[in-house]
Amino acid sequence: MVTLIKNIKIIGQPTGPLRDMLIAGERIEAVTETGRVKLEGVEYEVIDGTGLTALPGFIDPHVHILGGGGEGGPATRAPEIRIEDCLSCGVTSVIGCLGTDSVTRHMSSLLAKARALEIEGLSTWIYTGAYNLPAPTITGSVRSDLTLIDKVIGAGEIAISDHRSSQPTFEEFLKLVAECRVGGLLGGKAGVAHFHLGDGRRGLEYFFRMLEESELPATQVVATHANRNRHLFSEALEWLRRGGFVDFTCGPEPYDPEEVSVPEALNQIKSLGLPLTRVTVSSDANGSLPVFDEKGKLVALTVASQKDFIRVFREVVQKNILSLEEAATVFSTNAADFYRLPGKGKLLPGYEADLLLLDEALRVKYVFSRGRMTVEEGRLKVGSTFVL
Repeated sequence: MVTLIKNIKIIGQPTGPLRDMLIAGERIEAVTETGRVKLEGVEYEVIDGTGLTALPGFIDPHVHILGGGGEGGPATRAPEIRIEDCLSCGVTSVIGCLGTDSVTRHMSSLLAKARALEIEGLSTWIYTGAYNLPAPTITGSVRSDLTLIDKVIGAGEIAISDHRSSQPTFEEFLKLVAECRVGGLLGGKAGVAHFHLGDGRRGLEYFFRMLEESELPATQVVATHANRNRHLFSEALEWLRRGGFVDFTCGPEPYDPEEVSVPEALNQIKSLGLPLTRVTVSSDANGSLPVFDEKGKLVALTVASQKDFIRVFREVVQKNILSLEEAATVFSTNAADFYRLPGKGKLLPGYEADLLLLDEALRVKYVFSRGRMTVEEGRLKVGSTFVL
């Protein structure tokens, strides 16, 4: 399939003339000044992108593609994600994970779900492991999963500073990160250890100790849910200062007063002059959002949604917290770079044709996923294998 998109603004391109983009198969073949692409002897589709802006497809680095939850018993297991949930929000790539439940959900099922979503139209990767250590794996070790299984790009989400974690020691933490480091080297992957941070008082203590007591680099780990509360957020800012990466979670509206919302977090980071290039944002989609009282009793439970991902993206741009180009970096390019996702996160010739076309109100008008038009004029063109 060949598609020529005409008269668009493109994030990251010089200001001035509008651009045309040529897509052939799964890749971007050319980005030029409008009118310069000439095609003969081949069938192609033309899209008039007048008034639209192109940016890389969103990359969500923390998604419970099998569903999460279960903290309130079997009836509270969240449902699996559907491709419609992702593409309708402009998400073209996801990294799937297990969570609290590694008993009724398994690594083999996570891998199968990732492959299914890719067949249906997404780009997918997974973490090996779950909340608990030792980490559940497919081949018997984190190192060999990273080395041998194409879709495994790291380990996660491993819980620390949380009453639901396996209460790992610092030595267990360090061994897991070392396994990711070597497995990533052997497999040619990022080998990132993706840690869930809870409300526990230890916060990022293990992260800072890792820098002081080992040879492992700060870039081998990432703290997710780092905006969960203000104490943890302050530690996340220090982690950024020391060269680390952090991941912020898009929460539902209204915002929990205990958390630092993603817009507020990004605003503070920019105001402090800290690098936005080491920040990612994720949805935690289809994971549960449990609320526990001071005695640890579950008192409420909802499910995260990728709708909050696109909503928060719009909010940070429309409130002038980030420019559209900065927001695209945080919601796409940074994850592609950090997790070493080949061909993702940029709109350049040779890259995979994952892109969104947004109107001036930042509504999703078109979505292309690996060159395939999946949303046209705001309407989904694809669906899950089994239509419910």
